[in-house]
Amino acid sequence: MGGAGAPWCSRRPVRRPWSGGKMAAVSLRLGDLVWGKLGRYPPWPGKIVNPPKDLKKPRGKKCFFVKFFGTEDHAWIKVEQLKPYHAHKEEMIKINKGKRFQQAVDAVEEFLRRAKGKDQDLTIPESSTVKGVMAGPMAAFKWQPTVSEPVKDADPHFHHFLLSQTEKPAVCYQAITKKLKICEEETGSTSIQAADSTAVNGSITPTDKKIGFLGLGLMGSGIVSNLLKMGHTVTVWNRTAEKCDLFIQEGARLGRTPAEVVSTCDITFACVSDPKAAKDLVLGPSGVLQGIRPGKCYVDMSTVDADTVTELAQVIVSRGGRFLEAPVSGNQQLSNDGMLVILAAGDRGLYEDCSSCFQAMGKTSFFLGEVGNAAKMMLIVNMVQGSFMATIAEGLTLAQVTGQSQQTLLDILNQGQLASIFLDQKCQNILQGNFKPDFYLKYIQKDLRLAIALGDAVNHPTPMAAAANEVYKRAKALDQSDNDMSAVYRAYIH
Repeated sequence: MGGAGAPWCSRRPVRRPWSGGKMAAVSLRLGDLVWGKLGRYPPWPGKIVNPPKDLKKPRGKKCFFVKFFGTEDHAWIKVEQLKPYHAHKEEMIKINKGKRFQQAVDAVEEFLRRAKGKDQDLTIPESSTVKGVMAGPMAAFKWQPTVSEPVKDADPHFHHFLLSQTEKPAVCYQAITKKLKICEEETGSTSIQAADSTAVNGSITPTDKKIGFLGLGLMGSGIVSNLLKMGHTVTVWNRTAEKCDLFIQEGARLGRTPAEVVSTCDITFACVSDPKAAKDLVLGPSGVLQGIRPGKCYVDMSTVDADTVTELAQVIVSRGGRFLEAPVSGNQQLSNDGMLVILAAGDRGLYEDCSSCFQAMGKTSFFLGEVGNAAKMMLIVNMVQGSFMATIAEGLTLAQVTGQSQQTLLDILNQGQLASIFLDQKCQNILQGNFKPDFYLKYIQKDLRLAIALGDAVNHPTPMAAAANEVYKRAKALDQSDNDMSAVYRAYIH
């Protein structure tokens, strides 16, 4: 909810007169404009509205569902944490500063001007400073918290989803920097919506923790570049040391071994190719495990199977370390643009500590609960993507052999329900014969294989993935492993 210069989610909460104790209960009703307060952080203007039908009201004290101006945030707020907007406007403006806060107040005033002379509806209108709220996937999430307090951070361009899957004891997770703030007493879920990449926007306040990064492949290179651009202190290591040179020139520090990086950094990320590489990185000579000591944090961003990530979590935690899995969905271009989708699971406190890093590298993050859940979800996502790519290639080759124009097929698909950036880019790759890797074919085949094994483990059929996997295996046999996944097309024309 805050922004650059706004104190909403700052590293050290600013004590305000309002936070000295509980507020007196006020008489409020649906449609009222209010100031809503979460925890120890400054108030924010919002409006009391009807919650979505599937959104359960927290048990216990009386509360109202509030949608906030200038953001897409929303929350159940206890009645004693609310004040009427007009009666306290002057007071709130005096104690709150910052561009984002002023934009929120401007949005309220615009709303009032537009509503003047006619009945006010119960939604906050779109304007230059406030977007539509509760749109898209939000309506599908059920909340069952005693308290659910999503607070927007300094970056308005980052989507955050916290999907608690198991009951947790009462706990408050505080981010180190101006990051997403979540305080909850029971299992619940929150979501903060946004528009586009933080790497483009550049409005992140970087964590003051020392960051390590292991693995500078197609994905890791873009991630590290964006971490550096956003002001993080990063130490890098790569098996082929020459790949580190460019990042050293950009301000990164060089680590001689994975163990050294982990021992000198607070949070170390790793992004490598497959389960074997992930294990070797942790368990091998001068590996991560040798640098782990109590309090050190390790975040594995590799796409691997749940058994592998669970094993790695166990050995890290056994040495007193903290572990988070955080595989990413995307490709080289999305990595370069800071537009990855991050699926995380494991230590939720560490997830919060990684907030500024995730905002630098991605447009969205999901927290999925216990270790293994992110690995499973990522394999399912890539299974769908890989199967779809094989189907695209199959359609283009069938068009060709039946005398149909491949370009016309693409034009038709781009006008229909399957239209997407992925479809267009991959078809263009094929039509132009350009298979420069954006997502290695060998890696999508690896993910299909692991997804099929996941299905086998629970006796669930995966016939589409199995068929696609065979086509990718054929493409690999035709020396397409190091080409883009769209090179699966060549398996159909040989």
